[in-house]
Amino acid sequence: MEFFKELLLFLKTRKKFWLIPLVVILLLFSILIVLASVPALGPLIYSIF
Repeated sequence: MEFFKELLLFLKTRKKFWLIPLVVILLLFSILIVLASVPALGPLIYSIF
């Protein structure tokens, strides 16, 4: 959690607000990849796309 606090502080002080959507999308894709590795959730994720 400390990493996310430092990242948000960095974005706030450097005024790099355009990076926030990129970080959110990368985080969502990483969660999707982790969930896709679970065999029981595979058909659910494949049906979404």
